[in-house]
Amino acid sequence: MAQRISGKKPTLSPSAIMDSIYAFREARVLLTAFELDLFSHLGSGWKSSEETAHLAETNPRATDRLLNALCASGFLIKKKGKFSNTPLTSHFLVKGEPDYLGGLMHQVSLWNTWSTLTDAVRKGSSVGVRDSVTSRKVDRLEAFIAAMHMRAIRQAPAIVKLIDLKGVKHVLDVGGGSGVFSMAFVRARKGITAVVFDLANVTKLTKTYIDAEDLGNMISVIEGDYTVDTLMNGFDLVFMSAVIHSNSPEKNKQLFRKAFEALNPHGRLVVLDYIMNDDRTAPAAGAYFSLNMLVGTSEGDSYTESEVHFWMENAGFMKISKKKTPFGTDLMTGTKMS
Repeated sequence: MAQRISGKKPTLSPSAIMDSIYAFREARVLLTAFELDLFSHLGSGWKSSEETAHLAETNPRATDRLLNALCASGFLIKKKGKFSNTPLTSHFLVKGEPDYLGGLMHQVSLWNTWSTLTDAVRKGSSVGVRDSVTSRKVDRLEAFIAAMHMRAIRQAPAIVKLIDLKGVKHVLDVGGGSGVFSMAFVRARKGITAVVFDLANVTKLTKTYIDAEDLGNMISVIEGDYTVDTLMNGFDLVFMSAVIHSNSPEKNKQLFRKAFEALNPHGRLVVLDYIMNDDRTAPAAGAYFSLNMLVGTSEGDSYTESEVHFWMENAGFMKISKKKTPFGTDLMTGTKMS
């Protein structure tokens, strides 16, 4: 499965097909262990399955079988009937460690929505309760923002380096979530300030991330809904990361017009997302992500370069270009000439 998502075509054979089908088992084992916090319960020592089950408040026999499967997958070590984390799981999956991947709880949520894929394809849209940001419970919203932050924290500085910041002093980060890209912008060049514009339930979390980095003097936070509200003006750059894939084409056209109005003359709109080729088969991660939007949203999709180019042009942008990032995504930029 990792080969497919990276864009490499697997060798077609019965065994390769079965490997793809059975890949869900390892993912489910890992997600269940993470959901039950087994790696944290094991900590830095060795524990029996009974001791672990007591800490996790789970069934001892079932916990033993799960721990054995984790050993078979290489996530744990077993010696003389006791279990221990590997260096990898100790580093990334034990709560409290600096590089703890707390955002994986979002993947636990995605498991449930992806289980509806068959019905969603039959219907042509998501089924059941849609997982919109505005309706998420606090714990699920925190997990979602943490997952987005976890992914972007290592990517944002490299991506911002790909953007021409000459003349940029004021950045509007639309749907900015944790503010991770705003942090990268203000750190990339002295004198840049940023505004994170996001929903009210998100901005409460945004402020905690910004305060943790002591960047409140350079990044401000504004509550709003870009599908309803107008954007402020006076910006040199409007940035949208992982925003357009949540919207319908019409909402993206409207959003780009709002971005145009928010910009100073010669300001730029920069969009970061999976930008699909015209037949929508590449990048592979974008093809999979379009299904993620199908099962999880009412209108979202992965969009093509031609579509994004048209929306920018329709809004009044010129000098439209695309630039690849090292992370499978693309930057599309349009300039407001006057």
